[in-house]
Amino acid sequence: MIKTSDSAGDLLRAWRHRRRLSQLSLATEAEISQRHLSFIESGRAMPSRDMVLHLSEYLTIPLRERNTILLAAGFAPVYRERPLDDPGFTAARHAVDMILEGHAPHPALAVNRQWVMVSSNRSVAPLLAGIDKSQLAPPLNVLRLSLHPDGLAPRIANFREWRTHILQRLERQIHASADAGLIALLEELKGFPIPPSAKPWQPTKTATFGGLAIPLELIVDVGVLRFISTTTIFGTAVDITLAELTIESFFPADTFTAEVMRQQDSGRP
Repeated sequence: MIKTSDSAGDLLRAWRHRRRLSQLSLATEAEISQRHLSFIESGRAMPSRDMVLHLSEYLTIPLRERNTILLAAGFAPVYRERPLDDPGFTAARHAVDMILEGHAPHPALAVNRQWVMVSSNRSVAPLLAGIDKSQLAPPLNVLRLSLHPDGLAPRIANFREWRTHILQRLERQIHASADAGLIALLEELKGFPIPPSAKPWQPTKTATFGGLAIPLELIVDVGVLRFISTTTIFGTAVDITLAELTIESFFPADTFTAEVMRQQDSGRP
């Protein structure tokens, strides 16, 4: 288990194990000697600042955790973390808003590392109509909203398939990030009851769109809307806040959904 109190060598070794790489494999990929890597991991040699960053890149360690390793090695953090309302993020916020609005009339939202919604386009709010206001109070965690019995859960026609998709995705994120907050969120979501109205598991759902995606099937007044979700990340961001920002977009999976969303958008004030 990765602990922030560990040495830099301990942390690097833990991330190597998490990535399921041998010392030889990592040393070969990073173009350093296995002996030197062994010395770093065992504490017999302290890594330089550049070596920490070099190994972190090959281990695809999240920026937040790279700072932790740098501190453990006796160096100052490299990656900044600022709130999204920081004046320095004006251009970045504008870019995110443009991306979100560019998806309209299809729903799109931006979430942080903990799946808390930080922004959304105009097409999201109508889909949340009728949800208990307590579930929509900030900070609004979109995964909690999706599976909570007082949230969207009773309105998701393929709830069992969608729940499995959400939990598996969160598990993959935990594997990649080792984030304690996400681990706690996963356990919370697993404890939510399955709505009495939920249909039995339908194996054919896993083959939808040739196995490309599990659709979100949302029950609304006019019928069932079906969406395919996609994820966008800012892969070159060097600020922790921006690197952890994700845009979730929902595109119509059938012509009925596309038409409903178009009509809804054209009729807005």
